[in-house]
Amino acid sequence: MEKTIFDKIIAKKVPSDIIYEDDNYLAFKDINPQAPIHILIIPKKRIPTINDLNDSDRDIIGGMVLIAKDIAKSLSINEDGYRLVFNCNNDGGQTVYHIHLHLLGGRSFSWPPG
Repeated sequence: MEKTIFDKIIAKKVPSDIIYEDDNYLAFKDINPQAPIHILIIPKKRIPTINDLNDSDRDIIGGMVLIAKDIAKSLSINEDGYRLVFNCNNDGGQTVYHIHLHLLGGRSFSWPPG
């Protein structure tokens, strides 16, 4: 499988503005932010899409959401609110085939998104 930009960021072969890292996860600022705060949370285990998840990945997804919650609190957007988004495949807006959670905040969001 060809390496994605996220694989290269994990390997520190591509620079990024990392705001969180542990043995299993990495979080960094999106280079094309859609909000004043736009952080990507990725597992270090490569899973191409949400469709590729299996039952053993439950903890991975849960960990991503908990990291997003902690980052939101550290950035003081937890009280006003924020948005968490997973994109899946081309029509879902996924451009990097390594699952990632978008943490968006710092502005008001409407529904439906637009």
